[in-house]
Amino acid sequence: MIDLTVFPDALNRTMEHARERDIIIPTLKQQRDPSLIPEKIQDRLKNVGLWDLDPLNLFRISWQNEPKEVGGGYTGVNFMEFPEELTGVKARIIALVGKYFPTGAHKVGAAFGCLVPRLVTGQFDSTKQKAVWPSTGNYCRGGAYDSALLGCESIAILPEEMSRERFEWLKKVAGRIIKTPGSESNVKEIFDKCWELRNSGEDLVIFNQFDEFGNYLWHHEVTGPAMLDVLKSVLKEGDRIRGFVSATGSGGTIASGDFLKKIFPECKIVASEALQCPTLLNNGFGAHRIEGIGDKHIPWIHNTKNTDFIVAIDDNVPMNLIRLFNEPDGKKLLKEKGVSDNIVNNLDLVGISGASNLASAIKFAKYYELTENDLVVTVLTDSMEMYKSRLDELTQELGSFSDKDAEAVYSRYLQGLTIDYMEELTYYGKKRIHNLKYYTWVEQQGKTYEEIQEQWYNDSYWTSIVDKAEEIDSLIDDFNKKTGLLEKL
Repeated sequence: MIDLTVFPDALNRTMEHARERDIIIPTLKQQRDPSLIPEKIQDRLKNVGLWDLDPLNLFRISWQNEPKEVGGGYTGVNFMEFPEELTGVKARIIALVGKYFPTGAHKVGAAFGCLVPRLVTGQFDSTKQKAVWPSTGNYCRGGAYDSALLGCESIAILPEEMSRERFEWLKKVAGRIIKTPGSESNVKEIFDKCWELRNSGEDLVIFNQFDEFGNYLWHHEVTGPAMLDVLKSVLKEGDRIRGFVSATGSGGTIASGDFLKKIFPECKIVASEALQCPTLLNNGFGAHRIEGIGDKHIPWIHNTKNTDFIVAIDDNVPMNLIRLFNEPDGKKLLKEKGVSDNIVNNLDLVGISGASNLASAIKFAKYYELTENDLVVTVLTDSMEMYKSRLDELTQELGSFSDKDAEAVYSRYLQGLTIDYMEELTYYGKKRIHNLKYYTWVEQQGKTYEEIQEQWYNDSYWTSIVDKAEEIDSLIDDFNKKTGLLEKL
Protein backbone atom coordinates (compact mmCIF):
# COMPACT_ATOMS: atom_id res chain seq x y z
CA MET A 1 0.00 0.00 0.00
CA ILE A 2 1.02 3.68 -0.08
CA ASP A 3 2.88 4.48 3.13
CA LEU A 4 3.21 8.21 3.90
CA THR A 5 5.26 7.96 7.09
CA VAL A 6 7.61 10.97 7.28
CA PHE A 7 11.35 10.64 7.94
CA PRO A 8 12.42 14.18 8.96
CA ASP A 9 16.21 13.91 8.57
CA ALA A 10 16.12 12.59 4.99
CA LEU A 11 13.27 14.95 4.15
CA ASN A 12 15.29 17.97 5.29
CA ARG A 13 18.25 16.90 3.16
CA THR A 14 15.97 16.40 0.16
CA MET A 15 14.34 19.81 0.63
CA GLU A 16 17.75 21.49 0.75
CA HIS A 17 18.74 19.53 -2.36
CA ALA A 18 15.59 20.79 -4.12
CA ARG A 19 16.21 24.36 -2.96
CA GLU A 20 19.72 24.32 -4.44
CA ARG A 21 18.40 23.05 -7.79
CA ASP A 22 15.33 25.29 -7.97
CA ILE A 23 12.94 22.32 -7.94
CA ILE A 24 9.24 22.99 -7.38
CA ILE A 25 6.98 19.92 -7.39
CA PRO A 26 3.47 20.03 -8.90
CA THR A 27 0.51 18.50 -7.12
CA LEU A 28 -1.69 15.81 -8.62
CA LYS A 29 -4.45 18.43 -8.81
CA GLN A 30 -2.23 20.69 -10.90
CA GLN A 31 -1.31 17.85 -13.25
CA ARG A 32 -5.01 17.08 -13.61
CA ASP A 33 -6.03 20.74 -13.98
CA PRO A 34 -3.15 22.95 -15.24
CA SER A 35 -5.22 26.11 -14.66
CA LEU A 36 -4.16 25.69 -11.01
CA ILE A 37 -0.48 26.10 -11.91
CA PRO A 38 0.91 29.54 -10.92
CA GLU A 39 1.00 31.96 -13.86
CA LYS A 40 4.69 32.71 -13.28
CA ILE A 41 5.53 29.03 -13.82
CA GLN A 42 3.42 28.96 -16.97
CA ASP A 43 5.24 32.07 -18.21
CA ARG A 44 8.63 30.49 -17.58
CA LEU A 45 7.61 27.39 -19.54
CA LYS A 46 7.35 29.53 -22.67
CA ASN A 47 11.13 29.28 -22.95
CA VAL A 48 11.43 25.55 -22.18
CA GLY A 49 11.40 22.65 -24.66
CA LEU A 50 8.98 19.79 -24.04
CA TRP A 51 11.80 17.25 -23.53
CA ASP A 52 14.30 19.58 -21.85
CA LEU A 53 15.91 18.39 -18.61
CA ASP A 54 14.47 21.35 -16.75
CA PRO A 55 12.65 20.97 -13.40
CA LEU A 56 9.91 23.22 -14.76
CA ASN A 57 8.88 20.33 -17.03
CA LEU A 58 7.52 18.55 -13.96
CA PHE A 59 4.55 20.85 -14.61
CA ARG A 60 4.21 19.37 -18.10
CA ILE A 61 3.42 15.92 -16.71
CA SER A 62 -0.13 16.38 -17.90
CA TRP A 63 -2.45 15.21 -20.69
CA GLN A 64 -3.21 18.85 -21.50
CA ASN A 65 0.07 20.08 -22.98
CA GLU A 66 -0.10 22.18 -26.10
CA PRO A 67 1.19 19.95 -28.92
CA LYS A 68 4.40 21.82 -29.71
CA GLU A 69 8.07 21.10 -29.07
CA VAL A 70 9.03 24.35 -27.33
CA GLY A 71 7.19 26.87 -25.21
CA GLY A 72 3.78 25.27 -25.19
CA GLY A 73 1.03 26.10 -22.73
CA TYR A 74 -2.05 24.05 -21.90
CA THR A 75 -4.75 23.69 -24.54
CA GLY A 76 -6.90 20.82 -23.26
CA VAL A 77 -6.54 17.04 -23.36
CA ASN A 78 -4.95 15.72 -26.56
CA PHE A 79 -7.06 13.00 -28.19
CA MET A 80 -8.06 11.41 -31.50
CA GLU A 81 -11.38 10.02 -32.68
CA PHE A 82 -11.04 7.23 -35.24
CA PRO A 83 -13.71 7.30 -37.96
CA GLU A 84 -15.80 4.40 -39.26
CA GLU A 85 -13.94 4.59 -42.58
CA LEU A 86 -10.83 3.43 -40.71
CA THR A 87 -12.27 1.17 -38.00
CA GLY A 88 -15.11 -0.49 -39.89
CA VAL A 89 -17.43 -0.09 -36.88
CA LYS A 90 -20.12 2.49 -36.14
CA ALA A 91 -19.05 2.90 -32.50
CA ARG A 92 -17.05 6.04 -31.77
CA ILE A 93 -13.52 5.06 -30.71
CA ILE A 94 -11.65 7.82 -28.91
CA ALA A 95 -8.02 7.68 -27.78
CA LEU A 96 -5.99 9.93 -25.49
CA VAL A 97 -2.65 10.89 -27.07
CA GLY A 98 0.49 10.33 -25.01
CA LYS A 99 3.06 11.87 -27.36
CA TYR A 100 2.90 15.34 -25.84
CA PHE A 101 4.20 14.34 -22.44
CA PRO A 102 7.92 14.95 -21.84
CA THR A 103 9.70 11.81 -23.17
CA GLY A 104 6.80 11.30 -25.57
CA ALA A 105 4.92 8.83 -23.37
CA HIS A 106 2.55 9.07 -20.41
CA LYS A 107 4.69 6.71 -18.33
CA VAL A 108 6.55 9.81 -17.11
CA GLY A 109 3.40 10.42 -15.03
CA ALA A 110 3.29 6.91 -13.60
CA ALA A 111 6.94 7.26 -12.53
CA PHE A 112 6.15 10.63 -10.91
CA GLY A 113 3.36 8.97 -8.93
CA CYS A 114 5.83 6.42 -7.57
CA LEU A 115 8.82 8.67 -6.80
CA VAL A 116 7.33 11.91 -5.48
CA PRO A 117 5.43 10.49 -2.47
CA ARG A 118 8.74 8.97 -1.31
CA LEU A 119 10.58 12.26 -1.82
CA VAL A 120 8.13 14.45 0.09
CA THR A 121 8.07 12.03 3.03
CA GLY A 122 11.84 11.51 3.21
CA GLN A 123 11.44 7.81 2.41
CA PHE A 124 13.74 8.43 -0.56
CA ASP A 125 16.84 10.51 0.12
CA SER A 126 17.80 12.25 -3.12
CA THR A 127 21.22 13.15 -1.69
CA LYS A 128 22.27 9.55 -1.03
CA GLN A 129 20.11 6.98 -2.77
CA LYS A 130 19.70 5.83 -6.36
CA ALA A 131 16.25 5.37 -7.95
CA VAL A 132 15.94 2.08 -9.83
CA TRP A 133 13.41 1.87 -12.68
CA PRO A 134 12.68 -1.70 -13.89
CA SER A 135 10.63 -1.66 -17.08
CA THR A 136 9.91 -3.11 -20.50
CA GLY A 137 10.37 0.31 -22.07
CA ASN A 138 8.71 3.65 -21.47
CA TYR A 139 8.46 3.50 -17.67
CA CYS A 140 12.21 3.39 -17.13
CA ARG A 141 12.54 6.28 -19.58
CA GLY A 142 9.97 8.23 -17.57
CA GLY A 143 11.64 7.30 -14.30
CA ALA A 144 15.10 8.33 -15.50
CA TYR A 145 13.66 11.63 -16.77
CA ASP A 146 11.79 12.38 -13.54
CA SER A 147 14.90 11.50 -11.56
CA ALA A 148 16.96 13.97 -13.59
CA LEU A 149 14.40 16.73 -13.03
CA LEU A 150 14.18 15.98 -9.31
CA GLY A 151 17.95 15.79 -8.80
CA CYS A 152 18.14 12.03 -8.22
CA GLU A 153 20.57 9.45 -9.55
CA SER A 154 18.86 6.76 -11.61
CA ILE A 155 19.36 3.20 -12.84
CA ALA A 156 17.23 2.08 -15.80
CA ILE A 157 16.54 -1.62 -16.35
CA LEU A 158 14.98 -2.94 -19.57
CA PRO A 159 15.24 -5.95 -21.92
CA GLU A 160 18.10 -5.86 -24.40
CA GLU A 161 15.82 -6.39 -27.42
CA MET A 162 13.72 -3.24 -26.95
CA SER A 163 13.81 -0.58 -29.68
CA ARG A 164 17.09 1.15 -30.47
CA GLU A 165 15.54 4.59 -29.91
CA ARG A 166 14.88 3.82 -26.23
CA PHE A 167 18.51 2.95 -25.52
CA GLU A 168 19.88 5.92 -27.46
CA TRP A 169 17.71 8.33 -25.50
CA LEU A 170 18.44 6.69 -22.13
CA LYS A 171 22.18 7.12 -22.64
CA LYS A 172 21.65 10.89 -22.39
CA VAL A 173 19.51 10.80 -19.24
CA ALA A 174 19.96 7.72 -17.03
CA GLY A 175 22.90 7.38 -14.66
CA ARG A 176 23.22 3.68 -15.50
CA ILE A 177 21.51 1.34 -17.96
CA ILE A 178 21.15 -2.37 -17.28
CA LYS A 179 20.10 -4.63 -20.15
CA THR A 180 18.36 -7.86 -19.16
CA PRO A 181 17.98 -10.96 -21.39
CA GLY A 182 15.15 -11.23 -23.87
CA SER A 183 12.41 -8.94 -25.09
CA GLU A 184 9.05 -7.51 -24.15
CA SER A 185 7.77 -10.66 -22.47
CA ASN A 186 10.84 -11.32 -20.27
CA VAL A 187 9.55 -9.59 -17.14
CA LYS A 188 10.85 -12.16 -14.64
CA GLU A 189 14.41 -11.47 -15.77
CA ILE A 190 13.84 -7.83 -14.81
CA PHE A 191 12.57 -8.87 -11.38
CA ASP A 192 15.59 -11.14 -10.93
CA LYS A 193 17.91 -8.21 -11.65
CA CYS A 194 16.04 -6.17 -9.02
CA TRP A 195 16.73 -8.83 -6.39
CA GLU A 196 20.38 -8.85 -7.42
CA LEU A 197 20.56 -5.10 -6.88
CA ARG A 198 18.74 -5.31 -3.53
CA ASN A 199 21.37 -7.78 -2.33
CA SER A 200 24.31 -5.79 -3.74
CA GLY A 201 24.68 -3.46 -0.75
CA GLU A 202 24.09 -0.33 -2.85
CA ASP A 203 21.91 2.36 -1.27
CA LEU A 204 18.98 2.36 -3.65
CA VAL A 205 15.20 2.20 -3.87
CA ILE A 206 13.49 0.07 -6.51
CA PHE A 207 10.36 1.60 -8.02
CA ASN A 208 8.77 -1.46 -9.57
CA GLN A 209 5.84 -0.21 -11.64
CA PHE A 210 4.13 -3.59 -11.36
CA ASP A 211 3.68 -3.33 -7.57
CA GLU A 212 3.97 0.41 -6.85
CA PHE A 213 0.52 1.77 -6.03
CA GLY A 214 1.67 5.28 -6.89
CA ASN A 215 1.38 4.08 -10.50
CA TYR A 216 -2.26 3.05 -9.95
CA LEU A 217 -3.03 6.26 -8.06
CA TRP A 218 -1.55 8.61 -10.68
CA HIS A 219 -3.61 7.11 -13.48
CA HIS A 220 -6.77 7.03 -11.36
CA GLU A 221 -6.36 10.68 -10.37
CA VAL A 222 -4.90 12.15 -13.60
CA THR A 223 -5.60 9.90 -16.60
CA GLY A 224 -9.15 9.02 -15.52
CA PRO A 225 -10.23 12.68 -15.17
CA ALA A 226 -8.55 13.47 -18.52
CA MET A 227 -10.72 10.83 -20.15
CA LEU A 228 -13.77 12.27 -18.45
CA ASP A 229 -12.94 15.74 -19.81
CA VAL A 230 -12.75 14.37 -23.34
CA LEU A 231 -15.93 12.33 -23.04
CA LYS A 232 -17.88 15.32 -21.73
CA SER A 233 -16.68 17.37 -24.69
CA VAL A 234 -17.78 14.84 -27.35
CA LEU A 235 -20.90 13.27 -25.77
CA LYS A 236 -24.16 13.90 -27.59
CA GLU A 237 -27.67 13.31 -26.31
CA GLY A 238 -28.38 9.59 -26.19
CA ASP A 239 -24.70 8.55 -26.22
CA ARG A 240 -23.41 5.86 -23.87
CA ILE A 241 -19.91 5.13 -22.56
CA ARG A 242 -19.65 1.43 -23.24
CA GLY A 243 -16.01 0.52 -22.77
CA PHE A 244 -12.49 1.49 -21.72
CA VAL A 245 -9.73 -0.50 -23.44
CA SER A 246 -6.16 -0.77 -22.21
CA ALA A 247 -3.30 -3.21 -22.39
CA THR A 248 -2.80 -4.58 -18.89
CA GLY A 249 0.85 -3.56 -18.96
CA SER A 250 1.91 -2.68 -15.43
CA GLY A 251 -1.67 -2.41 -14.16
CA GLY A 252 -1.42 1.39 -13.97
CA THR A 253 -3.22 2.78 -17.02
CA ILE A 254 -6.10 0.36 -16.58
CA ALA A 255 -6.76 2.01 -13.19
CA SER A 256 -8.26 4.95 -15.08
CA GLY A 257 -11.02 2.51 -16.01
CA ASP A 258 -11.78 2.16 -12.30
CA PHE A 259 -12.27 5.95 -12.22
CA LEU A 260 -14.56 5.93 -15.28
CA LYS A 261 -16.68 3.06 -14.00
CA LYS A 262 -17.56 5.04 -10.88
CA ILE A 263 -19.13 7.70 -13.12
CA PHE A 264 -20.41 5.42 -15.90
CA PRO A 265 -21.32 2.09 -14.24
CA GLU A 266 -22.25 0.55 -17.60
CA CYS A 267 -18.69 1.08 -18.87
CA LYS A 268 -16.83 -2.21 -19.21
CA ILE A 269 -13.11 -2.36 -18.50
CA VAL A 270 -11.37 -4.28 -21.28
CA ALA A 271 -7.89 -5.71 -20.70
CA SER A 272 -5.83 -6.30 -23.83
CA GLU A 273 -2.79 -8.52 -24.22
CA ALA A 274 -0.73 -10.23 -26.93
CA LEU A 275 -2.15 -13.46 -28.34
CA GLN A 276 1.40 -14.83 -28.46
CA CYS A 277 1.50 -14.53 -24.65
CA PRO A 278 -2.12 -15.08 -23.50
CA THR A 279 -1.60 -14.88 -19.74
CA LEU A 280 -5.05 -13.52 -18.86
CA LEU A 281 -6.92 -15.38 -21.59
CA ASN A 282 -5.37 -18.79 -21.20
CA ASN A 283 -2.87 -18.74 -18.31
CA GLY A 284 -0.35 -18.79 -21.14
CA PHE A 285 3.16 -17.62 -21.88
CA GLY A 286 5.34 -16.79 -24.86
CA ALA A 287 7.10 -13.94 -26.65
CA HIS A 288 5.65 -11.13 -28.76
CA ARG A 289 6.42 -7.77 -30.41
CA ILE A 290 3.94 -5.34 -28.81
CA GLU A 291 6.50 -3.26 -26.94
CA GLY A 292 5.67 -1.80 -23.55
CA ILE A 293 2.77 -3.98 -22.36
CA GLY A 294 4.54 -6.59 -20.20
CA ASP A 295 3.20 -10.10 -19.55
CA LYS A 296 3.73 -13.64 -18.15
CA HIS A 297 2.33 -12.39 -14.86
CA ILE A 298 -0.54 -10.38 -13.40
CA PRO A 299 0.63 -7.03 -11.97
CA TRP A 300 0.14 -6.71 -8.22
CA ILE A 301 -1.59 -3.36 -8.75
CA HIS A 302 -4.10 -4.64 -11.33
CA ASN A 303 -7.59 -4.57 -9.81
CA THR A 304 -8.71 -7.72 -11.62
CA LYS A 305 -12.07 -7.84 -9.81
CA ASN A 306 -13.03 -4.69 -11.73
CA THR A 307 -11.96 -6.02 -15.15
CA ASP A 308 -14.84 -7.21 -17.32
CA PHE A 309 -13.35 -8.40 -20.56
CA ILE A 310 -10.18 -9.81 -22.15
CA VAL A 311 -9.03 -9.32 -25.73
CA ALA A 312 -5.92 -11.02 -27.10
CA ILE A 313 -4.35 -9.41 -30.18
CA ASP A 314 -2.09 -11.23 -32.61
CA ASP A 315 1.04 -9.10 -32.70
CA ASN A 316 0.94 -9.23 -36.51
CA VAL A 317 -1.99 -6.82 -36.27
CA PRO A 318 -0.19 -3.80 -34.76
CA MET A 319 3.03 -4.54 -36.63
CA ASN A 320 1.11 -4.36 -39.92
CA LEU A 321 -1.01 -1.40 -38.84
CA ILE A 322 2.03 0.77 -38.13
CA ARG A 323 3.11 0.17 -41.72
CA LEU A 324 -0.35 1.03 -43.05
CA PHE A 325 -0.46 4.19 -40.93
CA ASN A 326 3.04 5.43 -41.79
CA GLU A 327 4.11 4.20 -45.23
CA PRO A 328 3.16 6.39 -48.24
CA ASP A 329 1.04 3.74 -49.98
CA GLY A 330 -0.78 3.04 -46.74
CA LYS A 331 -1.66 6.69 -46.22
CA LYS A 332 -2.74 6.99 -49.85
CA LEU A 333 -5.11 4.04 -49.52
CA LEU A 334 -6.69 5.34 -46.32
CA LYS A 335 -7.43 8.65 -48.02
CA GLU A 336 -9.01 6.77 -50.92
CA LYS A 337 -11.19 4.93 -48.40
CA GLY A 338 -12.54 8.26 -47.15
CA VAL A 339 -10.37 8.81 -44.08
CA SER A 340 -9.76 12.56 -43.71
CA ASP A 341 -6.36 14.11 -44.37
CA ASN A 342 -6.27 15.35 -40.77
CA ILE A 343 -6.61 11.81 -39.37
CA VAL A 344 -4.21 10.22 -41.86
CA ASN A 345 -1.56 12.88 -41.25
CA ASN A 346 -1.73 12.26 -37.50
CA LEU A 347 -1.62 8.46 -37.46
CA ASP A 348 2.04 8.67 -36.44
CA LEU A 349 0.62 9.46 -32.99
CA VAL A 350 -0.24 5.75 -32.77
CA GLY A 351 2.65 3.64 -31.47
CA ILE A 352 2.74 -0.16 -31.50
CA SER A 353 0.80 -0.62 -28.26
CA GLY A 354 -1.60 2.12 -29.38
CA ALA A 355 -2.32 0.19 -32.59
CA SER A 356 -2.98 -2.89 -30.46
CA ASN A 357 -5.35 -0.91 -28.22
CA LEU A 358 -7.17 0.38 -31.30
CA ALA A 359 -7.58 -3.15 -32.66
CA SER A 360 -8.86 -4.31 -29.27
CA ALA A 361 -11.41 -1.50 -29.21
CA ILE A 362 -12.63 -2.48 -32.70
CA LYS A 363 -13.02 -6.12 -31.65
CA PHE A 364 -14.88 -5.06 -28.50
CA ALA A 365 -17.24 -2.90 -30.58
CA LYS A 366 -17.92 -5.80 -32.93
CA TYR A 367 -18.50 -8.23 -30.06
CA TYR A 368 -21.27 -6.06 -28.57
CA GLU A 369 -22.54 -4.83 -31.95
CA LEU A 370 -22.12 -1.24 -30.78
CA THR A 371 -23.80 1.62 -32.61
CA GLU A 372 -23.03 5.23 -33.42
CA ASN A 373 -24.39 6.18 -29.98
CA ASP A 374 -21.79 4.01 -28.21
CA LEU A 375 -18.38 5.36 -27.18
CA VAL A 376 -15.24 3.36 -26.48
CA VAL A 377 -12.19 5.11 -25.04
CA THR A 378 -8.58 3.93 -25.13
CA VAL A 379 -5.02 5.23 -24.83
CA LEU A 380 -2.08 5.85 -27.16
CA THR A 381 0.78 5.49 -24.68
CA ASP A 382 3.42 6.71 -27.11
CA SER A 383 3.91 7.48 -30.80
CA MET A 384 6.01 6.24 -33.70
CA GLU A 385 8.83 8.49 -32.51
CA MET A 386 10.13 5.51 -30.54
CA TYR A 387 9.68 2.95 -33.34
CA LYS A 388 11.11 4.36 -36.55
CA SER A 389 13.78 1.66 -36.47
CA ARG A 390 11.02 -0.95 -36.35
CA LEU A 391 9.63 0.32 -39.66
CA ASP A 392 13.11 -0.01 -41.18
CA GLU A 393 13.40 -3.55 -39.81
CA LEU A 394 10.01 -4.51 -41.25
CA THR A 395 11.06 -3.18 -44.66
CA GLN A 396 14.27 -5.19 -44.52
CA GLU A 397 12.34 -8.30 -43.48
CA LEU A 398 9.29 -8.03 -45.75
CA GLY A 399 10.27 -5.63 -48.52
CA SER A 400 8.78 -2.28 -49.44
CA PHE A 401 5.16 -1.65 -48.43
CA SER A 402 3.22 -1.52 -51.70
CA ASP A 403 -0.33 -0.51 -52.64
CA LYS A 404 -1.27 -4.21 -52.66
CA ASP A 405 0.16 -4.62 -49.17
CA ALA A 406 -1.90 -1.64 -48.04
CA GLU A 407 -5.10 -3.18 -49.44
CA ALA A 408 -4.34 -6.49 -47.73
CA VAL A 409 -3.59 -4.92 -44.34
CA TYR A 410 -6.63 -2.64 -44.47
CA SER A 411 -8.92 -5.55 -45.34
CA ARG A 412 -7.48 -8.07 -42.92
CA TYR A 413 -6.31 -6.09 -39.89
CA LEU A 414 -8.92 -3.31 -39.78
CA GLN A 415 -12.08 -4.22 -41.65
CA GLY A 416 -11.49 -7.94 -41.19
CA LEU A 417 -10.96 -8.07 -37.41
CA THR A 418 -13.22 -10.67 -35.81
CA ILE A 419 -14.39 -11.55 -32.30
CA ASP A 420 -11.98 -14.45 -31.83
CA TYR A 421 -9.72 -14.68 -28.78
CA MET A 422 -12.02 -12.74 -26.45
CA GLU A 423 -13.59 -13.55 -23.11
CA GLU A 424 -16.38 -11.85 -21.19
CA LEU A 425 -15.41 -12.44 -17.59
CA THR A 426 -17.67 -13.96 -14.97
CA TYR A 427 -17.02 -13.58 -11.25
CA TYR A 428 -14.92 -16.75 -11.33
CA GLY A 429 -13.18 -15.72 -14.54
CA LYS A 430 -12.00 -12.59 -12.74
CA LYS A 431 -10.98 -14.63 -9.72
CA ARG A 432 -8.99 -17.03 -11.92
CA ILE A 433 -6.91 -14.09 -13.15
CA HIS A 434 -6.50 -12.67 -9.65
CA ASN A 435 -5.29 -16.04 -8.36
CA LEU A 436 -2.43 -15.99 -10.88
CA LYS A 437 -0.90 -13.19 -8.82
CA TYR A 438 -0.01 -15.75 -6.17
CA TYR A 439 2.73 -17.44 -8.20
CA THR A 440 4.64 -14.25 -9.00
CA TRP A 441 3.99 -12.08 -5.99
CA VAL A 442 3.58 -14.38 -2.99
CA GLU A 443 5.89 -17.22 -4.04
CA GLN A 444 8.60 -15.10 -5.71
CA GLN A 445 8.38 -11.45 -4.67
CA GLY A 446 7.63 -11.55 -0.95
CA LYS A 447 3.98 -10.44 -0.83
CA THR A 448 1.73 -12.04 1.78
CA TYR A 449 -1.14 -14.48 1.48
CA GLU A 450 -3.20 -12.17 3.68
CA GLU A 451 -2.80 -9.21 1.33
CA ILE A 452 -3.65 -11.12 -1.83
CA GLN A 453 -6.85 -12.22 -0.09
CA GLU A 454 -7.50 -8.64 1.02
CA GLN A 455 -7.23 -7.43 -2.57
CA TRP A 456 -10.04 -9.76 -3.63
CA TYR A 457 -12.43 -9.75 -0.69
CA ASN A 458 -12.15 -6.18 0.61
CA ASP A 459 -13.23 -3.48 -1.86
CA SER A 460 -11.93 -0.78 0.47
CA TYR A 461 -8.41 -2.06 -0.28
CA TRP A 462 -8.57 -0.21 -3.62
CA THR A 463 -10.45 2.87 -2.46
CA SER A 464 -7.94 3.37 0.35
CA ILE A 465 -5.22 3.86 -2.30
CA VAL A 466 -7.21 6.60 -4.00
CA ASP A 467 -7.94 8.21 -0.64
CA LYS A 468 -4.20 9.03 -0.33
CA ALA A 469 -4.32 11.63 -3.13
CA GLU A 470 -5.30 14.58 -0.92
CA GLU A 471 -2.66 13.72 1.66
CA ILE A 472 0.05 13.45 -1.00
CA ASP A 473 -0.91 16.84 -2.42
CA SER A 474 -0.79 18.31 1.08
CA LEU A 475 2.72 16.89 1.57
CA ILE A 476 3.81 18.36 -1.78
CA ASP A 477 2.41 21.77 -0.83
CA ASP A 478 4.26 21.62 2.50
CA PHE A 479 7.48 20.57 0.74
CA ASN A 480 7.28 23.52 -1.67
CA LYS A 481 6.45 25.93 1.15
CA LYS A 482 9.48 24.86 3.16
CA THR A 483 11.88 25.17 0.22
CA GLY A 484 10.63 28.75 -0.18
CA LEU A 485 10.89 28.59 -3.97
CA LEU A 486 7.26 29.40 -4.70
CA GLU A 487 7.55 32.65 -2.75
CA LYS A 488 10.58 33.67 -4.83
CA LEU A 489 8.78 33.34 -8.17
